[in-house]
Amino acid sequence: MSSGWPVERARGPARRFHDRPLHEPASRLVSVLEVDRPALVLGSTQSESSVDVAALEAAGVTLVRRRSGGGAVLLVPGESIWVDVVVPRGDDVWDDDVGRSFHWLGGVWAAALGDLGIVAEVHTGGLICTPWSRLVCFGGLGPGEISVDGRKAVGLSQRRARHAARFQCALLRRWSAAEVVGLLALDDDERARAVAGLDHAAVGLPIDAEDVVGALLDRLP
Repeated sequence: MSSGWPVERARGPARRFHDRPLHEPASRLVSVLEVDRPALVLGSTQSESSVDVAALEAAGVTLVRRRSGGGAVLLVPGESIWVDVVVPRGDDVWDDDVGRSFHWLGGVWAAALGDLGIVAEVHTGGLICTPWSRLVCFGGLGPGEISVDGRKAVGLSQRRARHAARFQCALLRRWSAAEVVGLLALDDDERARAVAGLDHAAVGLPIDAEDVVGALLDRLP
């Protein structure tokens, strides 16, 4: 337990974690999740035609769809830190405004990274889009998301139901624009432009996962 937040840990396929229902009644819950195989996770409205299926198969990457919005996220074992946070409606941190509802959690992430000596900034404005952000989550910046030295380090998405919200958080420990772009259905010119546009959009933070999780739990309200 941390500040009244029960914590669960699980390792398994990304699909299983994304398919979990939001149980009713809901209560505060933090889930620390680790994928056991690489997965390219599409946003809820993202077309599968944006993916190069042959490239996925050659790389041994599974294709998964999440129930929250945004672009694709590549999850590789050991190269990202995935934390889900469930908040029931009526909780002290609940906000009916969908965009503003990310701000408190972004503040928690920024404070946690600060405790580890990393200066992080919370984005509290509207969605910042780039030519590639509809395809790749870390190509844009949304409310509550975290940047380090002007590059996105923590992505947030939200699945909201009548009774609760599940915030899904991904911190990159390694970032390779070419690796993500190589799985998308782009021609050679588009692929080159995408790599150039995304290369400095995000940053990996090669920090210990347990240190990050511990700092995050300590900062939860």
